[in-house]
Amino acid sequence: QVQLVESGGGLVQPGGSMRLSCAASRSIVSLNPMGWYRQAPGKQRELVATITSGGSTNYADSVKGRFTISRDNAKNTVWLQMNSLEPGDTAVYYCNARWVLAGTYYWGQGTQVTVSS
Repeated sequence: QVQLVESGGGLVQPGGSMRLSCAASRSIVSLNPMGWYRQAPGKQRELVATITSGGSTNYADSVKGRFTISRDNAKNTVWLQMNSLEPGDTAVYYCNARWVLAGTYYWGQGTQVTVSS
């Protein structure tokens, strides 16, 4: 089993920045890939960004150049740095990870990000 706990959400003004954290209950060396997804009210959950154990990253077109995903294996943590936030970024953000050993995927409980003036 893998537990993922997100933190760092809240309210931010348009143009502002925010950093989300995802702490895993086991070594993230065994989690590949890890990623962030988001779900806005009335919409389907969508990919935001992923990162492999080797550090390769992938971003949704809507966040390229504004968001950065990173991981620290020693801290068992993945971050999502979000800059130049827009109202359209408002959503619940979820951390996701694939446990390589079992081939299973896990989700965190989600953290709300609201971009509003």
